[in-house]
Amino acid sequence: LDTTLSTEGVWVIVPHLKPNTPSEEIPAQQQKLLQDLFNYFTINRYIFWYYTPMALSIGQPFSPELVIYDCMDELSAFRHAPAELKQREAELFARANLVFTGGHSLYEAKKGKHPDLHAFPSSIEKKHFSKARSFFIDPADQFSIPHPRIGFFGVIDERMDIGLLDKVALLRPDWHLVILGPVVKIDPATLPAHDNIHYLGGKTYEELPAYLAGWDVAMMPFAMNESTRYISPTKTPEYLAGGKPVVSTPIRDVISPYGNNNLVAIAGTPEEFVQAIEKALNMEDRAAWLKAVDAFLENNSWDSTVEKMMFLINTKLDTKQSNHLLTEKENMYV
Repeated sequence: LDTTLSTEGVWVIVPHLKPNTPSEEIPAQQQKLLQDLFNYFTINRYIFWYYTPMALSIGQPFSPELVIYDCMDELSAFRHAPAELKQREAELFARANLVFTGGHSLYEAKKGKHPDLHAFPSSIEKKHFSKARSFFIDPADQFSIPHPRIGFFGVIDERMDIGLLDKVALLRPDWHLVILGPVVKIDPATLPAHDNIHYLGGKTYEELPAYLAGWDVAMMPFAMNESTRYISPTKTPEYLAGGKPVVSTPIRDVISPYGNNNLVAIAGTPEEFVQAIEKALNMEDRAAWLKAVDAFLENNSWDSTVEKMMFLINTKLDTKQSNHLLTEKENMYV
């Protein structure tokens, strides 16, 4: 096990298995490593927080105080998703005490599968991304890219509409599309290659405001497919906190609430996307739009999300403790 303490004060534990370990032996080895960790740190009370049902096999022999399923995506719709993922998720729903979803559309999709389900759409660290509203010296690899710049940051995978990206670049060769992020699960050779598309690779979280500051419009060219059906892009409020106009394809959790509140432009075709970007570049009353953005984002923060989650967690823990004490009292009279 690699054990490190992050700058945020979080212990990060990375298990290492021997190369070529047979797949059927992996869960038992992971369980042993976790038990060794608990023994080393004398951990007797703990909560299991799952982001993927595929991790359920690791926690099977343990007895956590609570089991939380933080369902951030419809993982079964992703490319190369394990065949058994849906069955594992059903097992996790049966075991979980609380279920959180990463957006309202995902909440609607999972409603009825668990009695204690709660939606927590994407939040932001406003102070971090609002740095983009101040002047930045362009990062070296963005410095020489001409304006107008239309930017995107995030993972580049099957969720990106590369056909739309290609057409927008061809329709407006005078615009420059800046793409930040790693290419995952798709062949980089399939990405459109034009002189006005600039793939700058992955950037750290700390670097993002500096790049965002140099864009004229931010974009979310998501494909409309099964893998994007329930997404709630975190970059939506991040772009807005940076003070940038945003154009997105019609993702449900972007339309509501951002599109319906005229904070983000929604465009379904390459031609509509170009028109929306053109309008954003020539926004007449930018100050009024920015005022509306700030009012909408006023109570949107990860701190607020954590506070609401912790209230639910502590309530559930208190209920379990009360039930345990009640059972002990009843046993006295058996």
